[in-house]
Amino acid sequence: MSKIVAVTACPTGIAHTFMAAESLSQAAGALGHSIKVETAGSVGVENGLTPEEIREADVVIIAADTKIDKERFNGKRLYTTSTAAAIKSGKEVIEAAFQTAKNSGGYLEQIADSKQEQARQRTGPYKHLMTGVSYMLPLVVAGGLLIALSFVFGINAAQEKGSLAAALMDIGGGAAFALMVPVLAGFIAYSIADRPGLAPGLIGGMLASKLGAGFLGGIIAGFIAGYVAEFLKKSIQLPKTLEGLKPVLIIPLLASAVVGLLMVYVVGTPMKAIMDTLTAGLQGMGSTNAALLGLALGAMMAFDMGGPVNKAAYTFGVGLLGSNVFEPMAAVMAAGMVPPLSLALATYLAKDKYTVEEREAGKAAAVLGISFITEGAIPFAAADPFKVIPAIMTGSAVTGALSMIFGCTLRAPHGGIFVLPIPNAVGNLAMYVVAIAAGTVVSALLLNVLKAKK
Repeated sequence: MSKIVAVTACPTGIAHTFMAAESLSQAAGALGHSIKVETAGSVGVENGLTPEEIREADVVIIAADTKIDKERFNGKRLYTTSTAAAIKSGKEVIEAAFQTAKNSGGYLEQIADSKQEQARQRTGPYKHLMTGVSYMLPLVVAGGLLIALSFVFGINAAQEKGSLAAALMDIGGGAAFALMVPVLAGFIAYSIADRPGLAPGLIGGMLASKLGAGFLGGIIAGFIAGYVAEFLKKSIQLPKTLEGLKPVLIIPLLASAVVGLLMVYVVGTPMKAIMDTLTAGLQGMGSTNAALLGLALGAMMAFDMGGPVNKAAYTFGVGLLGSNVFEPMAAVMAAGMVPPLSLALATYLAKDKYTVEEREAGKAAAVLGISFITEGAIPFAAADPFKVIPAIMTGSAVTGALSMIFGCTLRAPHGGIFVLPIPNAVGNLAMYVVAIAAGTVVSALLLNVLKAKK
């Protein structure tokens, strides 16, 4: 006989919570297992699980349609499902739990949960912007690396028509980078208004590119297209027989006309002026201003590790690639690698200040760090935010500043150390590595000074 503990909860916390609990209890009895089910209904927690019961359980089942805190189940085999599944067949849920439950509370699982939580928290304009960026990113990565590869044949080799270098430059710069802003704008609009917003967004983004308004113009075009399309979708009422014309004819036509005219007569010119000023300022920046920009971008990358502040810095770096400004992107990626790398180093240098679990997590953090997955620091920051976050922000800021001072450049906005060996992907590679190492050491030492022995 195995021991099971379970939690059931539904959004309203009334019928389904208790129906699922009853189904699981009956099934466990029929299968010869013991079970205790905690119900998290609208009246609060009933039949609560004790730490001893959780510790002795062979498997934990969460049948819930709302968020359940899983921290108390760390280290246990955990199976999650819905209340509907439990109500439909408690027996199948229990059998599936014993066959497929995975250990909870693992380092990588915590990171995955944190990412999912961050995705859930994305709402409104931020969510729409991140949707556009996520669709644009593969184009920028592929295009940037192909341009870098074209330089393998010589810095001016692409100027020779018909050569392989020219073909690579045309694919990367002429095609992939040309699609960057239209795709950004198109999928911002798609996120707002679904398919009817896609065509106006793509058209607005293409106009932003042609008018020289850059990624800032593309973002504005995407939001205009999306909200105009959404407004038309809700406002235009047609007989059912003509309803099919709305998403393929009426909305794309009207929304494209609106966003196009606004881009040509209102938005395009001032956004071009802003982009020209920004580009000229970044390209002519002195070392002091470059260091300050690197400090700010680096600290932002570590502040919330994948949250809105981190993404703002990242989007800024990616957007500038389309204007041939590569230094901020280098600073952003280097600084984003520092938090998990520094935590891995900290756990290695001062083993007596970390638990066995934290030292094991440190090894995994090293892998995430070299892959530019800043979220690898989240479990450490969640456990001790007032010591971890200042320490990693300091190191990331140092790395960002050094990367800018050294004039490092990066043409591929992702990939961590795996893009470093690609010829010409990183400018001033040696000092780029020095910048990453320096910030990592600073954060690790600072954190170990702040941490007390276990």
